[in-house]
Amino acid sequence: MISQKMADAINEQIKNEFYSGWLYLAMSFKAEEMSLKYFAEWFRLQESEEKMHANKMCNYLLDQGAEVKLSALDKPKFDGSSIDAMVTETVKHEKFITDCISNLVNVAKEENDNATFNFLQWYVEEQVEEVASVTELDDLVKLAGPGQLLLLEERLKEVISLRNSETTA
Repeated sequence: MISQKMADAINEQIKNEFYSGWLYLAMSFKAEEMSLKYFAEWFRLQESEEKMHANKMCNYLLDQGAEVKLSALDKPKFDGSSIDAMVTETVKHEKFITDCISNLVNVAKEENDNATFNFLQWYVEEQVEEVASVTELDDLVKLAGPGQLLLLEERLKEVISLRNSETTA
């Protein structure tokens, strides 16, 4: 049902999605070390979301009769010197993932794989949202500067609470 080329490309993206989760988990621990509890929780929520993205792709491959091939993940690499650096790194990473999703869409077009093309549209929309939200957070961190991070912590607490109430509703 799905070409080997398309399945291989999706398997590579599954690796990217799991790596994203691994990266955000590492950032979460670093934020905890900085006593930024709600930044840490925000990164953990991102980690959970990335795992969901990967698992959704795994299920799609299985539904298409293709093999899921999990690959080893690299050690997360990021500048953990400040929350500013980590959030900026997150923006760059989400833009990288957006490019990867665009490449998958292009493979689906080349393969005339309408099912996969349609499946990937959810990821296209998700990446628009991901880049926008993390860019907004990056802007706020830069505007606040180190002296106002505790105010941002309080705002993140509210955002996380709202996000949690939406997922349980």
